[in-house]
Amino acid sequence: MAEAERLKANRVGETILEEKAMAYKKFTASEDILRPDPRFNSKLVSKFINCLMWDGKKTIAQKVFYGAMEQITKKMKDVPPLELFEAAIDNVKPSAEVRSRRVGGANYQVPMQVNKRRQQSLAFRWILQACRESGGRPMADRLADELMAAYKKEGKAMSTRENTHRMAEANKAFAHFAW
Repeated sequence: MAEAERLKANRVGETILEEKAMAYKKFTASEDILRPDPRFNSKLVSKFINCLMWDGKKTIAQKVFYGAMEQITKKMKDVPPLELFEAAIDNVKPSAEVRSRRVGGANYQVPMQVNKRRQQSLAFRWILQACRESGGRPMADRLADELMAAYKKEGKAMSTRENTHRMAEANKAFAHFAW
């Protein structure tokens, strides 16, 4: 009797999960579950720390990020660090990118608009990639330098963004293949 009730409850739970999955369109519920970070009370910072994290070591990622914010505060006293971080992310976000499309046996690089979620993830990825590529110094120093450079519209992450935009502009002739 108990086994049958458990199976029934499991089936009911599965249908609820299926309905939620359909409502979210294949995305996880991380937006709803994500808590803002303790220092700045920002979900954007919390998401960035999660992307910075290696092997589930969140406290180390938090120390790196907050250390970078302290260095930014020391070096740029006129701009609050949270505003600088948000502006740097906004500066790095790409508006267009190229995607490969196969049409008539040939592959074309088709320029397309980038949706907001992908813009943010690309900006995070490019900033962190630029920090990880340059070695020799502590990660907090590299992150602070890259964020300040992105705020000034300079640095490796901004050059990656510019290259992406340049490729989209160069392949504008294939825009009619976008669907």
